[in-house]
Amino acid sequence: MRVKISSLMMILMILQISKSQPLIVSPEEQSIDDDEAFASMVERESCYFPREDYLFRFRFGDLNFAARTDAFDWIFKAHSYYSFGPLSFCLAVNYLDRFLSTRELPSGKAWAVQLLAVACLSIAAKLEETSVPQSVEFQVEDPKFVFEAKTIKRMELMVLDTLNWKMNAVTPCSFIDYSLKKLCDYHNDNFYLSSSSNVVNRSMQLISSIIRGIDFLEFKPSEIAAAVAISVTAEIQSLDIDKACSCFIHLDKGRVKRCVDMIKENAVNNRNGNVGVVVVPQSPIGVLEAGCFSYKSDELTTTTTTTVVAVGSCANSSQITGIKRKKLDTSSSSPKLDS
Repeated sequence: MRVKISSLMMILMILQISKSQPLIVSPEEQSIDDDEAFASMVERESCYFPREDYLFRFRFGDLNFAARTDAFDWIFKAHSYYSFGPLSFCLAVNYLDRFLSTRELPSGKAWAVQLLAVACLSIAAKLEETSVPQSVEFQVEDPKFVFEAKTIKRMELMVLDTLNWKMNAVTPCSFIDYSLKKLCDYHNDNFYLSSSSNVVNRSMQLISSIIRGIDFLEFKPSEIAAAVAISVTAEIQSLDIDKACSCFIHLDKGRVKRCVDMIKENAVNNRNGNVGVVVVPQSPIGVLEAGCFSYKSDELTTTTTTTVVAVGSCANSSQITGIKRKKLDTSSSSPKLDS
């Protein structure tokens, strides 16, 4: 079943009216027409970065890289299942990284990773897609765990609270159209106009593949978009990379060039078809033991316990029964997540 306007979406619409900075902006409203608008969006993108130490903590083992990869792959799978647009995908990944940089997921609790992924994609779809499934319907293709709508809603609100309701994130998708047109104008070519759909689609595919890993977290969305535009253009025609990097006057040429070089290094894996492939570990058969999901921050800790049913032997998630959720403990400082 598809839902036109959910209660969460209604909240977002009300907040949009009440705030000068809208939370929801259509792709047309986010389009960049000139260098001034581009510079303005470059300034704004820093508001939607993960914490500064996010990449450092991954590289030194303080954060679980496998958990992020599992969440990314699940988002990719569900996003592809519903054929959503690239904007909702980039938004969901942005929410995922910002959440993980702020809150700690419990180690060894794979169901917590999936629940977070469901919530991130559900919110992103509500903001960007015209036809949105019920939250429980995001659990597609024999998910390892299945959650009730109430549980997903609580997780959505936890994500919104953690990100301070700043959901109109600036992502590489926000810059890609401008970046491609900039290269076209700079080289006085008509390749973009003659094959714009193919070029944009290829750019979106490349963005989706490179943001799966953590190495590109060191770059800003604007730098990734510029590097992707250069890389895709170079696939079509000969291109002076140094000159191409120079045409983005509001960006650091050296950083854009380094991002282009990293994309080249990543090309081997892309050709082998390994990037973006969803790998979901087999789930055990039977009922999993209840586990604790602790949301940690400086001022708030909420602990809930969830009992789920594994689906390793089921043909589809509709065959699953007996799912129970029970909230065991909520501190007095935690937000009210009940409807």
